[in-house]
Amino acid sequence: MTQARAFVLSEELGEPGRPPSAQGTGSPVPGGRKLSLVERVTHVRLTGRHARWGRRLSTIMVLVGALVIWEILAAAQVFPKVALPTPVAVWDSFKLTATKGYLNKTMGQDVAYSVVRVAAGFVGAVVLGVPIGLLMAESKFVHRVIDPFLQLGRPVPPLAYIPLFVVWFGLGELPKVLLILVGTIPIMIISTIGGVRNIPAQRYEVARCLGAKRRQLFLNVTLPSTLPEVFTGMKVGIGIAWTCLVAAELIAASVGLGWLVEQAATQLQTGIVIAGIIVIGVLGYLMELGIRLLERVLIPWRGHG
Repeated sequence: MTQARAFVLSEELGEPGRPPSAQGTGSPVPGGRKLSLVERVTHVRLTGRHARWGRRLSTIMVLVGALVIWEILAAAQVFPKVALPTPVAVWDSFKLTATKGYLNKTMGQDVAYSVVRVAAGFVGAVVLGVPIGLLMAESKFVHRVIDPFLQLGRPVPPLAYIPLFVVWFGLGELPKVLLILVGTIPIMIISTIGGVRNIPAQRYEVARCLGAKRRQLFLNVTLPSTLPEVFTGMKVGIGIAWTCLVAAELIAASVGLGWLVEQAATQLQTGIVIAGIIVIGVLGYLMELGIRLLERVLIPWRGHG
């Protein structure tokens, strides 16, 4: 009965066939020996490494599966060939645009212009939006002054600003950068305000008990506690920045990825259109990865999935 009961208990504890008497605080290995501290740390690291490779493998499998489905749909001509070229045809269009160019502009030139525009507008939105959000969260007067303009401008789509910006600033780079800034800055302001208002009051109370002054409270409590929400806003904002850029380049540009997609669409060059869309998606994803890396460096205490 004793052995049978031990077997049942071991099954309930997740170690089939192993009685509780053989379990210990360490990690057991075959033969009843417990893992040392170094071995346990190594085991955890290997397990984490295997999990990361498993996630990467699943991502690769999903992408390969999507390509296979795309190829099947294109080969079966579910859509006309001009509307849905094969992945190979899109790759050929990308190589042709990257090497020989399209309408006297290479893919490299389009990427360079678009990336600079997005980076300038997005950085401007962060540099302006975070301080404005902090001021609005700390001062009721500032909040009452700025919030009406914020709430009125936030629902307006970026395309509505383009004619006005073109009239005011012409067809140069400034209206495109301003459009990205105007479209992204509300996200940064709102995320910053939310970060400040979600700070637990106990953090301020503990800091005051330790003798912290107003400036120390801001530097050591408010700012670090707000950073996670700021980075969340940045990750959302980078996608909005690319949306605003493509909107601007569709109307008021002679180079850039948005311009490339629009010009290729008017001439039914669907392969170039899809290639441009994929490049925009990849660049946006790489920028978000850069934000995640910066987040890990500046706020390592936050959990990352």
